[in-house]
Amino acid sequence: MTSHATDDDSVDGAFESKLADGKCRILALDGGGAKGFYTLGVLKQIELMSGKHLHEHFDYVYGTSTGAIIATLIALGYSVDAIHDLYTEHVPTIMARWFPKHKTIALETLANQVFGCYTPSDFKTGIGVVATKWMMEEPMIFKGSQAQLHGRKASFQPFHGVPIADAVQASCSAYPFFHRKTVRKGNGDLVELIDGGYCANNPALYAIADAVAALRVREQDIRLISIGVGLYPESRRLVARAIKKIPGVRLAQKTLEINTQSMDQLRHILFKDIPTVRISKAFTSPALATDLTEHDLKKLNLLRQHGSDSFAEHEDTVKQFLTPAVAQT
Repeated sequence: MTSHATDDDSVDGAFESKLADGKCRILALDGGGAKGFYTLGVLKQIELMSGKHLHEHFDYVYGTSTGAIIATLIALGYSVDAIHDLYTEHVPTIMARWFPKHKTIALETLANQVFGCYTPSDFKTGIGVVATKWMMEEPMIFKGSQAQLHGRKASFQPFHGVPIADAVQASCSAYPFFHRKTVRKGNGDLVELIDGGYCANNPALYAIADAVAALRVREQDIRLISIGVGLYPESRRLVARAIKKIPGVRLAQKTLEINTQSMDQLRHILFKDIPTVRISKAFTSPALATDLTEHDLKKLNLLRQHGSDSFAEHEDTVKQFLTPAVAQT
């Protein structure tokens, strides 16, 4: 293992890569509701290419909203097929519900069912889950390791002492589609949270900041794979059109989409020298018109197929990122 910490760094600030070449490999997954099926299509191809579960390749996995669900399951050791099975069974059912109250109850039930038996000690790799503080209007990132912190390390508790199920649900609480989520931190504080997409629908920049500022990894030693949910024409479903007439809903969807693009532009400007693969293709076919509340399973599986196809354009670079340099020589 190769440490990138300087001589005066504390042990907590040091970083050691999983792989023999000492590179820090980060997987960052965007939010996007049901469009996470596209993400799963990309991830399945990466898993097939590598022949291993994804947690074995990445030192840190960061996710927002639907990306938080997938990232957390990856960090717990789930295969992509197992995650896809959960999405197929539950996502259409949750998104088909009309009222935010019913969506919220269904999401909470699922989160407790899937994550209720786990604690942060069960994570097999580093993890970051992005949510947004409603009242304080700032990000709240649930992290699994003290080494990821930029300060206040003495008070660190994994995931702020919040159950994994609550943290993931908070990251997915896309208000006004879902109700806000109140969590109790380990120190007793109550915090009201909404979807992480309102501060970083694309969490790659936060992941880089942790790697560079907290873990003290040199920029040239980072390998970032950032996966979106694709860009599509607006949904023409009757329900979708009706929902958009609700005050704030159309603005909320636009905010999440704009946030995604702006965060990626900032990453490119501020960290253009960090080797990065960004996979999130734009589609113009009317047949792919959709939004984050899509619940037509046929269309969602079509998104998954397009995610799989999108991977082909980046396959060689992804393979290079995930292969230790010592094995290439």
